Amino acid sequence: GAGNGEAAEIGPGDHLYLIDGSGYIYRAYHALPPLTRRSDGMPVGAVAGFCNMLWKFLSGFSGNGPTHLAVVFDYSGVTFRNEIYPQYKAQRPPPPEDLVPQFPLIREATEAFGVPAIELEDYEADDIIATYARRAAAAGARVTIVSSDKDLMQLVSERIRLLDPLKDTPIGPEEVEKRFGVPPEKVVEVQALAGDPIDNIPGAPGIGVKTAAALIKEYGTVENLLAHAEEIPQPRRRQTLIEHAEAIRLSRRLVELDDDVPGLPPLGALRVRKPDPDKLLAFLAKMEFRTLANRVAEALGVEPPPIGLAPAAERRERPADAPGAVPELAPLGRRDYVTIRDRKTLDAWLAAIREQGWFCIDLETTSLDEMRAEIVGIALCREPGEAAYVPVAHVAGDGDLLGAEKRIEGQLGREEVLEALAPVLADPAILKVGQNLKYDLKVLARQGIEASPIDDTMLISYALDAGLGGHGMDELAERHLQFKPVSIKRLIGSGKGQITFDRVSIEEATTYAAEDADITLRLWWLLRPRLAAERLSTVYHTLERPLVPVLVEMEMAGMKIDPAKLAELSSRFTQKMAELEEEIHRLAGRRFNVGSPKQLGEILFEEMGLPGGKRGKAGAWGTSAAVLEELAAQGHELPAKVLEWRQLSKLKSTYTDALPKFINPETGRVHTSFSLAATSTGRLASTDPNLQNIPVRTAEGREIRAAFIAEEGNVLVSLDYSQIELRIFAHMADIDAMKEAFHKGLDIHAMTASEVFGVPIEGMDPMIRRKAKAINFGVIYGISAYGLAAQLGIPREEAQAFIDAYFKRFPGIRDYMERTKEFAREKGYVETLFGRRIHTPDVRARGPRRGVAERAAINAPIQGSAADVIRRAMIRVPGAMREAGLSGRMILQIHDELLFEVPEAEAEATIAAIRPVMEQAPLPAVHLDVPLVVDAGVGRNWAEAH
Repeated sequence: GAGNGEAAEIGPGDHLYLIDGSGYIYRAYHALPPLTRRSDGMPVGAVAGFCNMLWKFLSGFSGNGPTHLAVVFDYSGVTFRNEIYPQYKAQRPPPPEDLVPQFPLIREATEAFGVPAIELEDYEADDIIATYARRAAAAGARVTIVSSDKDLMQLVSERIRLLDPLKDTPIGPEEVEKRFGVPPEKVVEVQALAGDPIDNIPGAPGIGVKTAAALIKEYGTVENLLAHAEEIPQPRRRQTLIEHAEAIRLSRRLVELDDDVPGLPPLGALRVRKPDPDKLLAFLAKMEFRTLANRVAEALGVEPPPIGLAPAAERRERPADAPGAVPELAPLGRRDYVTIRDRKTLDAWLAAIREQGWFCIDLETTSLDEMRAEIVGIALCREPGEAAYVPVAHVAGDGDLLGAEKRIEGQLGREEVLEALAPVLADPAILKVGQNLKYDLKVLARQGIEASPIDDTMLISYALDAGLGGHGMDELAERHLQFKPVSIKRLIGSGKGQITFDRVSIEEATTYAAEDADITLRLWWLLRPRLAAERLSTVYHTLERPLVPVLVEMEMAGMKIDPAKLAELSSRFTQKMAELEEEIHRLAGRRFNVGSPKQLGEILFEEMGLPGGKRGKAGAWGTSAAVLEELAAQGHELPAKVLEWRQLSKLKSTYTDALPKFINPETGRVHTSFSLAATSTGRLASTDPNLQNIPVRTAEGREIRAAFIAEEGNVLVSLDYSQIELRIFAHMADIDAMKEAFHKGLDIHAMTASEVFGVPIEGMDPMIRRKAKAINFGVIYGISAYGLAAQLGIPREEAQAFIDAYFKRFPGIRDYMERTKEFAREKGYVETLFGRRIHTPDVRARGPRRGVAERAAINAPIQGSAADVIRRAMIRVPGAMREAGLSGRMILQIHDELLFEVPEAEAEATIAAIRPVMEQAPLPAVHLDVPLVVDAGVGRNWAEAH
């Protein structure tokens, strides 16, 4: 049934149309000649048919059309039913080869027409349709399912109808009963008995629809029929039912639609909206559908787009760094992949690369950890469709038995290949193209090989489309090339049975690695021209690409940790946790597992009767940190102790126990990896291990930082931007009082408190300053009165009064927020001071998603600008250190802080050289109205330096 939120999204008087996308696709595919292609060779016959059918459907209503509409697709061929019965739909032939690349385009077409395209992993389209249909009907709305699929007939009711798109005829309860001999609610029972050879559903052998309907009319359900199978007078039928009872029960589970699919967009998100003419016509132009584009333009009252030359994003223009003629992109179906096994062939390829001036490179290795990975082979691609794989270390045999490995014949030696490749990689006249090249550069650097200049498709995509999805190669290939690459799991497996890449056969490795290089080069051809066309070249060339070699050096330097200190902390945390457990058990009145949310919920809300308990979908009480903090704020001791226990447990498992395992045996140091494209705002993310989340304000967090130490004779130097986001906020929102305070070096939080609450700065109550600080930082993140109340432990009304007073005193802040939201709604993105675009697609959504997106849109330019500033500083640091003759190393970035390991004698000189670089990082691109201030610290360990 509909939840409370669903009922508000749709109700009596509304009419939901659900289009069975798969049925439409196959009808469209067979309606037009299969050889219908775009000028670049891409088959688009099914896309054309689908667009025509969808437009005909949408334009066929005159005032009495749907209020809600969606096209529902199958995510893939594998669903939860395959787990129940692996043979489900197993005999169905694969889709036609030229239809496969059109599936993503059809989903894109649906969105271009302004219609939600809904799909969900593990579920069939029919399950999603069932969920939406039943929820809408329960809320009082009418539902029309545009499909003639017999499996959907079980949904038909007084409020739910099917519409046969071929005959344009409605299917109601009478039509269903005529087809199955039973009313819609009994269709599942008949299908379970009759089975379905098309979907490989077994049913009861020899029992067809007519017999099944007669049996169900008599016995009501399959279960009741099977319970009385002994009473069936016909011997053969009786025997069939008894012998195949389990197959019949299985069949019923397979045919019954799941009408409670989780994680779907709410019904309100399906409300009909007019298509965006620019978006729709741009898509039709990209597909080169001239006739339909003209019809649509006329209906929408706009000028039709010029169709002949594809849009700029699709043209195969010559990338700026790539000399020579542009090769025509071969369709992904035509590929020439070779294995290079001899020096003569390798030299010929390298000669061709030198002459051309650019190529794509992709290393295949034994590990995802660049500091331990060994090179197994190298893929090269010089033109789309032309790629090679150079195997150097493939082995055969059982790696579990000592000495059983054997190097496969027909491979060049690793040293010989790298020696031949090194001059090409170092040649400044040859551009090296790759995907996530930081990985490859680190692996090569460990072999003493440098590679520059580079172009990275991951970072080009990030500069163009931050906030619109991931930037991994597989995702980019599906999004831009409508192609699903070979999965690495298919080659090496997963879990305990996983092998390393050196055990993959050379033939399979060639197909996989050459394809990766080929796809990467194709993505480069496709995406790079957009940088100039969309005015994002500066972002890529000044903020993304130059940071790669800086991070390579920083990550390879790593940090030294003190395992003994961490072991001592682990022991202390264990002891403290045990003491807390005893205290928690005393407060609870009995022993229980403190780490079990279920048991904790029962203690808090059933046995202790504390207020505010809420059960989740599974029926368990919610005991999240927010719930426990709320209870602790009300003075309840037990939840406060549990919060303390959880914090220690997390610190122990994430840091004190885990960090020693990350020590590299060769270097004796910990080497985190920074992801350049993991956040939408430009902030770097640290992984394996994550060193950016160690709490700095707790005593335990500081003790963990004390375990990060300098080598003998060295010290750690910390340089940290002071309140950089507030300073950027004051500049961007143009708040004079804040800008003046920063220029005078005043305490910004005390100044805010003085302005908002009308109290003098001298002798100010620390609690009042704390309130102002919470508002200052909270406003940047779009804090609500509820959030501020929880943070300060005050009533919601009082928090709202603070926020109102704040906005009244600084009216420019509200203006900035409204201006930013309006910009986001109009453009679909926001921008940092340096031109980085952060896309915010949900600002145009309805419901709670919009509010979340608006808060993110307000914060993103501030956080993103701060991230850009520190990126600009990091890019300049190595040159500044060389110029000053310093021998130290930058070893870590933690958002607004840079950490260096330097000889003790160079500590002050390092601060003197780097501080101005950081404070002047925005120049010459941006002149801030406020000064940037960098605090410095020096110590033998990180805690001392901070």
